[in-house]
Amino acid sequence: MKRAVVLLSGGLDSATALAFAQAQGFECFALSFDYGQRHRIELQRAKEQAELRKVGKHVVVNIDLRTFGGSALTADIDVPKDRTEAHMAEEIPITYVPARNTVFLSFALAWAEVLEAKDIFIGVNALDYSGYPDCRPEFISAYEAMANLATKAGVEGQKLTIHTPLIDLTKAQIIQMGLETGVDYAKTSSCYDPSEDGRPCRRCDSCKLRERGFEQLGRIDPLVEQFVKIGG
Repeated sequence: MKRAVVLLSGGLDSATALAFAQAQGFECFALSFDYGQRHRIELQRAKEQAELRKVGKHVVVNIDLRTFGGSALTADIDVPKDRTEAHMAEEIPITYVPARNTVFLSFALAWAEVLEAKDIFIGVNALDYSGYPDCRPEFISAYEAMANLATKAGVEGQKLTIHTPLIDLTKAQIIQMGLETGVDYAKTSSCYDPSEDGRPCRRCDSCKLRERGFEQLGRIDPLVEQFVKIGG
């Protein structure tokens, strides 16, 4: 069975990317990061997804990006709330973490070499997201080219491929893909500013995009439904 490293944040997109990779016949090794994010509940969700999907191994790397700050996810900056989709599309939001995917992919690349894996999966999305520069196809293509120049495996002709199965999908299409591959979305977390028990705020950009995706499928988000049942 071919091996693949899958970046697993514990969010809706990364859980779907993991399920997709397994459906493609890969033995998956999940990689998560404790980078000082305010929404650390996602790490618990990543652990749950890794266990549910029975990955080959799940590694959590500690990198404190609060050292640099510059983002509402890693500094004492308010998370934007109640923005319209038009407003979301106007500019790169303050929830963008500088160079985060570049850093994460570098770790994934290193682990892939150790595992002798030729494939990395990342759940970036360029269509239904807030314009993050490191979620664009151009970035992924450039990074893949660099990876094949900068590694022993690449120099020896073992080409690495970075897979982005969600990059051109709407949130509704991503959810549909996940439902077809058995993703338990009640055990994911997308909120940028959740409560300590993991309750989503339902007001940040990520929550709004997620909720709209479920609505377009005529479904209720099972994570929201779960909290409604236990206390409204």
